[in-house]
Amino acid sequence: MKYSMNMLLWSDCVLEEKYFPLFDRLKEMGFDGIEIPVFDPQPDKYAALGRRLDAVGLERTAVTVAGREANPISPDPANRKRAVENLKKVLDCCQSGGMEILVGPYYAAIGEFTGQAPTGDEWKWGLESMRQVAEYGRKLGVGLALEFLNRFEIYFLNCAADTDRFVREIGIPGCGSLYDTFHANIEEKSASLAIEKIAGTLRQVHISENDRSTPGLGNVAWEETFLSLQRVGYDGWLTIEAFGMAMPALSAATKIWRRMFQDEEKLARDGLAFMKKMAAGGPGRSALLEKPLP
Repeated sequence: MKYSMNMLLWSDCVLEEKYFPLFDRLKEMGFDGIEIPVFDPQPDKYAALGRRLDAVGLERTAVTVAGREANPISPDPANRKRAVENLKKVLDCCQSGGMEILVGPYYAAIGEFTGQAPTGDEWKWGLESMRQVAEYGRKLGVGLALEFLNRFEIYFLNCAADTDRFVREIGIPGCGSLYDTFHANIEEKSASLAIEKIAGTLRQVHISENDRSTPGLGNVAWEETFLSLQRVGYDGWLTIEAFGMAMPALSAATKIWRRMFQDEEKLARDGLAFMKKMAAGGPGRSALLEKPLP
């Protein structure tokens, strides 16, 4: 396994020098890499970030989303075209910054709902859009990992089975799926069955607690999850995805209304220890209990 930390715990943009000491500390904690948000695609700036991370010795993946005006499943062809072009720019940033995989729910606009289930046309439009994106990524050497979300955040892909089918129908080498324990905790009846279903296309795993705070201190079926990942032979990235209140806009987007951990770096340190313990066959509940908050 390789262990990573999603930088959205701190910011939606980590290009500034003030984050460089944090990269050093994450490396010292024992992380193999980080997951970098790319919401404002500027390849030159991500190339500079990549050089810094090379010097630190951190590998990286990237995460992005799609919005209303650049929605891959929009009924408006011009809107879908903007979505594809925007995602190609994000992939350019990935290539220049050395991010090997682009993850996220960028197959549809996040937070946008029609009031009904996905239509056949939306499925077709999604495939058409993602095939273009995946083919562009293949040429650049950047893989894709499409992440299903819970029904309260998106309506297009909400479960492992649909995501696996969608990826298989895209049919482009390098395009796979992402399993997130937070969303699966809401949508799946069984972590083991979900992981078994998605195993053939699985490219990355987000380790995320049911309350989005420190992994191992909530009610996700951790022992079942790690045993199932081992059973299907998964040996890729395990990335902590947690959210806090460092930025009001990000707190609003992720619906975080109260503080649930002492500080971000303690969450990262304890979460990493938990992942390594579980991957080595540890118990299903972390012994790394935090002190009560004041």
